[in-house]
Amino acid sequence: MSDSDESNWERKILEKVALAAIAEQRRGRRWGIFFKLLGFAYVALILSAFVDWGGEAKKFGDGQKYTALVRMNGVIQAGGDANGENIIEALDAAFDDKNVAGIILMIDSPGGSPVQAGMINDEIVRLRAKNKAIPLYVVVEDVCASGGYYVAVAADKIYVNKGSIVGSIGVLMDGFGFTGTMEKLGVERRLLTAGENKGFLDPFSPMIPSHKEHAQQMLGEIHQQFIDVVRKGRGSRLKETPDMFSGLMWTGAKSIELGLSDGYGSVDSVARDVIKAEDIRDFTVKLNIAEKFAKRFGTSMANGLVNSFARFSFH
Repeated sequence: MSDSDESNWERKILEKVALAAIAEQRRGRRWGIFFKLLGFAYVALILSAFVDWGGEAKKFGDGQKYTALVRMNGVIQAGGDANGENIIEALDAAFDDKNVAGIILMIDSPGGSPVQAGMINDEIVRLRAKNKAIPLYVVVEDVCASGGYYVAVAADKIYVNKGSIVGSIGVLMDGFGFTGTMEKLGVERRLLTAGENKGFLDPFSPMIPSHKEHAQQMLGEIHQQFIDVVRKGRGSRLKETPDMFSGLMWTGAKSIELGLSDGYGSVDSVARDVIKAEDIRDFTVKLNIAEKFAKRFGTSMANGLVNSFARFSFH
C-alpha cells in the first residue's frame, strides 16, 4: 500500500469517527431537550393542581352595583362540587358585599343529601332575614329536582326555562339484598351484633319487617319536613294537587301553573330585568384539583366506614 493510500484510509477513518461523535452529541442534545421539556410539563402539572388559574376576569369599580352569581351544579353531597359548605360560603360572601344589588342562585341539580340541602335552605332563610334589601332569586337550568328544589324554595322567586324539570318532592332510601345470591353460592352470612337492631337493613341478611317499618317511618318524617319547607317557602303561590308531593316532576311551564316556580328567566335576563344590574360577578367557590381530590377522597373514606348502611336521599 502506498503512502498516499494509507493517508486516505486514515483520513476516512478519522472522518467516520468525527461524524459519529457529532451524531452522538446531537442525539444527546435531543434527549436532553426532551427530558427538560418532560420536567417542565411535570412541574406545570403540579402547579395546575394546586393553583386556581380561573379568576374573576371582569374588574368592577368602587360603588358599581352588580348581580352576584352562585352556581349549584350536580349532586348535592358532602365533598362534591355542590356541597353545603361551599354554597354557604359563596352566599355569605355575596350578601356581605356592599356593591351587590341582588343574588342569583343558579341551580342545575337532581338532588342529593337531605342534610346538605337542609343546611343550604336554612342559611338562605337566615341571610334573607338579615339582609332584607338584597333579593335572592333562583334560576333553574336543566333540572331542579328533589334536594335541588328543597334549596330553591328558600329564595324570593324561582325562574325556570319552559323545558326545565322541576319537582320530585319526595325521599328515597335505596340499597340491595344479596340473600338469594348467597344461597345459590353456598355463602353463609355470620353477623354478630350487640344490640338487637344493630344490623339494621343489612344487605346480606333477610329483610326484617320491623326494620322495614322503622325505615318507612323515618322516610315519612323526612318527607313531611320537605313538604313543610315547600309550603313555607312558596306560601299562597302554591296550588296544591293530590300528586304534588308524590315525587312526580313537571316541566318548567307546568311548574309555573302549579305555583312551584314564578316565571321564565335566565341568569342574564333576571340580572338585567329583575335585579336591574346586568353586570354579573361570580361568587361560586372554585376548588382546584388538589382540593377536589382531598374532599372526595375524604368523603369516600367516610362512606366506606358507614358499612352497609342505606342512606336517605332527595333524588
